[in-house]
Formats: sequence, C-alpha cells, structure tokens
Amino acid sequence: MFKGKSLSVPQEFNSYVMENVLFKISFPAEFHAQTAVEAAVKLHPEIIDRLEEIEKINITTHESAIRIISKEGKLNNPADRDHCIQYMTAIGLLKGDLVAEDYEDDVANDPRVDSLRNKMFVEENKNYSKDYLDPEKRSIANELQIIFKDGSSTKKVEVEYPIGHRRRREEGIPVLIKKFEENLKTQFSTERVEKIMKICEDQNDLESLNVTDFMEILIKE
Repeated sequence: MFKGKSLSVPQEFNSYVMENVLFKISFPAEFHAQTAVEAAVKLHPEIIDRLEEIEKINITTHESAIRIISKEGKLNNPADRDHCIQYMTAIGLLKGDLVAEDYEDDVANDPRVDSLRNKMFVEENKNYSKDYLDPEKRSIANELQIIFKDGSSTKKVEVEYPIGHRRRREEGIPVLIKKFEENLKTQFSTERVEKIMKICEDQNDLESLNVTDFMEILIKE
C-alpha cells in the first residue's frame, strides 16, 4: 500500500483534534468568512451612513477562502450566498450582524447588497495562507478596509481567529453555553432546560450520570 514504506504521521495520536475543535458561535457563516464578517460588523457603525461615498472595499484573506468562497456574479439561492465571502461581508457592513434569515431572497434582493459586492476586491495575504496551514496556529484570518471617494478610508480591521477558535476559548465558551441554552429552549420546557443546564455545568455530575439517563432527558417532550 505504501510501496514498502512505513506509515508516517505528523504528530502523536493524542487530543489534538478535540483541543482544536472550531465552534460556530457568532455567525451562521462558512468558517473561512467568520472573521471577515466580524470585521464587517466592527466597521458597520462607521460606514452605514456613508454607503454612497464608498469607492472600494478591500478584503485581504487566505488562499483557501479565495478558492472556496470568493464568488462574483449572480447568487441564485441561500446555498450560494452562505458560501460567498463578499455576500456575507456585505450583510455584516449593512446590518451590523448576520443571521440565517439573511441568506433568503428578501434580504438578498436589497440592491445595496450587490452594490457593495461590486465594490469588493479580494486579495491574498501569503502570511494568512501560511498560518492557516500551521498546525500550531490554524488561523482563519481576514482583514477589511473601506476606501471612500474622497480618498479617506477606515482603519484596517484584522481578525485573525474566529471566536470559536481554540485561541479565543475564554471569550467563546460563555457564548457557546448561551447558544446551547437558547437551542434547548426551542425544544424543552423551562424546567427541563434548567435541569439539563445544571447537569452539564458540573463536569463531575455529568460524568457520573448513566448514559441512558442522560439520553432520556434529551428526549423531546
């Protein structure tokens, strides 16, 4: 199978995968665009009243993002839109947020969306591409800057790691817990949600619970 060579692995079989799990917390966006949306949200207050003054929008990103989610032209449906870094960035700039409903036709038909997309220029930062592949970093960096017709510009907003990344665990875990609780509320009563949350918040209680008993409390009422 390996032409007489022994199998070689780059690292020990340990806990690397679990330690580096990426949680999708802040936005329902393809991971390569998470930090671009975060940068757009930060710039939203600064540019929302100057949309007609925008000359150019520069998105600096990594090779994988360009190859996978950089799209120009018509986007036919939500599946196209949630894999288009330009679309997701435009929504972040316009709304200061990005939610699942923003991929639907009624939002996409807002002429301001394509107006912003048409002003976007996407380019690669070689260091971003390198750090994306670095097993010790696994960054998913994006940088955003808005250039106005009068020659002025916003500052360059760089976000190297999305909030669900290992390097932002302290910031991300509280948001992840909130997301977990909000999703539980869509399926269970307040009493059941409180019970599940109490069990999950205490590692000793959770680990001592019989698997069957734990699964039973997750059965929809």
